[in-house]
Amino acid sequence: MYTIEKVLNSSVVLANNEDGKKFILLGKGIGYGKKTGMIINKQSVEQIFIPVDNKELDRINYLVNTIPPKLIEVTQDIITYAQNVLNVNFNDSLYFILADHLNFAIKRYIENIKITNKVFWEIKNFYSKEFAVGLYALKLINTKFNITLPEEEAANIVFHLINAQNEKEESLDAMKSAKLVGVVVNIVKYSLNTKIDAESIHYSRFITHIKYFVERFFSNKLLDDNDNTLYEQMKNKYEEAFLCAMKIDEYFHEKYQLHLPFEEMAYLVVHIQRLNAVEEQF
Repeated sequence: MYTIEKVLNSSVVLANNEDGKKFILLGKGIGYGKKTGMIINKQSVEQIFIPVDNKELDRINYLVNTIPPKLIEVTQDIITYAQNVLNVNFNDSLYFILADHLNFAIKRYIENIKITNKVFWEIKNFYSKEFAVGLYALKLINTKFNITLPEEEAANIVFHLINAQNEKEESLDAMKSAKLVGVVVNIVKYSLNTKIDAESIHYSRFITHIKYFVERFFSNKLLDDNDNTLYEQMKNKYEEAFLCAMKIDEYFHEKYQLHLPFEEMAYLVVHIQRLNAVEEQF
């Protein structure tokens, strides 16, 4: 049970619990017709956000006062849908960050201000499941607000969804990750003397491996068991795939002054070989 301290808008209220602790409560119509001192039952609450300090509370208060209640409700629908489809949990702050982003996206559309997403292709092709959620969000926003935001906006939404996944121990910069995934994939594509079937299960598994490899790199958790047995086996057995993996290693050394560990190199060779020999039983 919560006692309202302040109604921020029809979808957001500042309230205290029985111990006097402050919470931001979100829910469709949760603040409609409500006043300070009134009681809100937990059944009416769809999301609870705990402000860290007064400064953060002031920031939330500012956002709530500048974002239409209708957009906050749409944002809640998008996040709920994303959680169900992607089977992930998000940081609570995503509600306000995404709502703020969408608010500015709508304003840019109205004012005919266009901003290019430089990694749109990478997001669309390498984060296809998340991108599908972004398209759902785009369709919902366009329908609710009778506008036509461009498809690139779906990729912008994906950035926020990836960055806010609280399963990840470290903060992940979606734009940096998408760029690096694209670089690695292009190295492989241009190195192999074979046509890659982007619809194949091998390609799908390859992309998944590269995404996790990039995440490990940015979180300083590259695989390294100090055993080069598999590495030597892959080096001797799959020469073309190994040379391709060496080009990836050369890129990392040139760009980040880092040589990839034997274990990471071995798994790169495995996935590159699968991609290079789709007719082969690997």
